[in-house]
Amino acid sequence: MIIDAHVHLWKKQAGLVNGKPVIPLSGGRADFGGEIRQMLPPYLADGENPAGILLSNMDFAGVNAAVVTQEQIDGSQNDYLRGMGNRFGGRLKVSSLYEEGKTPETEGFDGIKICAGRLSDGNLLHHEAVFRLAAERGLFLLIDLAEGDAQTEALGQLADKYPSLRIAVGHFGMAGRGDWLSQIRLAERDNVRIESGGITWLYNDEFWPFPSAVKAFRDAISLVGAEKLMWGSDYPRTMTAVTYRMSLDFLLLSAELTEEEKKRILGENARAFYGFPAMDPLPRIRHMAED
Repeated sequence: MIIDAHVHLWKKQAGLVNGKPVIPLSGGRADFGGEIRQMLPPYLADGENPAGILLSNMDFAGVNAAVVTQEQIDGSQNDYLRGMGNRFGGRLKVSSLYEEGKTPETEGFDGIKICAGRLSDGNLLHHEAVFRLAAERGLFLLIDLAEGDAQTEALGQLADKYPSLRIAVGHFGMAGRGDWLSQIRLAERDNVRIESGGITWLYNDEFWPFPSAVKAFRDAISLVGAEKLMWGSDYPRTMTAVTYRMSLDFLLLSAELTEEEKKRILGENARAFYGFPAMDPLPRIRHMAED
């Protein structure tokens, strides 16, 4: 069983980057705060990023299930995602987006997402109410921290205060940037996990099979153990550089990880942490370039 712990879906982007709007254009492109960027693979030509195409990618790559996170640069997708976890045979868990000054939505969601690195004051302790609400409702909390250790002490305090709250730190602690291992060490706590959504973006200059990203996994395993780590793709943005299957295969095919480590990182840990039902492995589908 393989689970992707970090994917994005949206109906229409309407977010902000550095205070400037993100405006979807044609051909998978977007006006990203005044710069034209390839936001999506070009086959998503209308700017929408729907669940059906994600599930098709998952089927081809042999991925059973996924966790849908959110990002401020996309704008809130709460209306689109609400209740989606009850569809598609339980293959998706979905989060609502926390927006400053608003009470997070919980009805119809499995978790809450905080873009901590984009908070106006940067002080997580000022947003404790989100942690308390998630803990009270039995939801998980997804969080992307600022680079390095700027927010790790505060998150550690909140994780200790709410020990029943399941917390997943995204982007593999911003691996390779600043004191990223301080974010990995947060997973020394029983209720904290680390997921790797965006790690191929962080090591994009190196390209597939991302040996430094694999080394980052080895470094994290040495600190907190393979049982605290989860694979994530950061679909669909990273699919402008690699295919969805490649975002998985750099770990699945690596000789630097044991089969037991792969089993844990690629699925077992996420199944237990997020509460997915047991699912049979999907068949590996040969593609047209294979003999």
